[in-house]
Amino acid sequence: MAKVTKRLQELSKKIDNTKIYSSKEAISTLKTLASAKFDETVEVALKLNVDPRHADQMVRGSVVLPAGTGKSVRVAVVAKDLKADEAKAAGADIVGAEDLIEEIQAGKIDFDVLIATPNMMGLVGKVGRILGPKGIMPNPKTGTVTMDVAKAVENAKGGQVNFRVDKQGNIHAGIGKVSFLEENLTQNFEAFIKAINKHKPSASKGKYIKSAALSLTMSPSITVDNQELIDMR
Repeated sequence: MAKVTKRLQELSKKIDNTKIYSSKEAISTLKTLASAKFDETVEVALKLNVDPRHADQMVRGSVVLPAGTGKSVRVAVVAKDLKADEAKAAGADIVGAEDLIEEIQAGKIDFDVLIATPNMMGLVGKVGRILGPKGIMPNPKTGTVTMDVAKAVENAKGGQVNFRVDKQGNIHAGIGKVSFLEENLTQNFEAFIKAINKHKPSASKGKYIKSAALSLTMSPSITVDNQELIDMR
């Protein structure tokens, strides 16, 4: 059994484990739990009432957080000609085609997000086995396969968060930094939950969000009222 450190013991005293917190109460409490020497990420964990083994119950998408993520994101784009120029003008860090794919094949992945135009996906498919496990394979559902590369680059740089349910029906994502104002964290959290609700599969019956929790990178978690989240539309 893992040993609970004194730091976690002290932080746990600030949380009432018998209480179901509202989202605003949880965020306010999280602000008091910052204890690391770096700006911790505010993380949301959801348990959804879906069975991802069935294609009609897969939950996957993206959302642009209104207050951003607080992270610096390096964006690469696989495109040619005019679309390559548009990507560069929008602020993409890396733009290429065959040369970029060759770098990926060689193990050089110096980016956090990869965007591609639809006509380049045949080329990108060559490195699917490399990109897939890392969660950075371009996909239309997350807006990273598109002809509007400028908008995709702006979204990625401006706070886009991708989400995908795992095999156990869980979704986990960072929605900002603990240094953010409570108002900004609340805006980000609500935008994220609304996106999750928007992607509710029609095959999902009963309570869609079974449980929810908020935490910091190095803090205990706080249970959030799942019914409040289900009602966010």
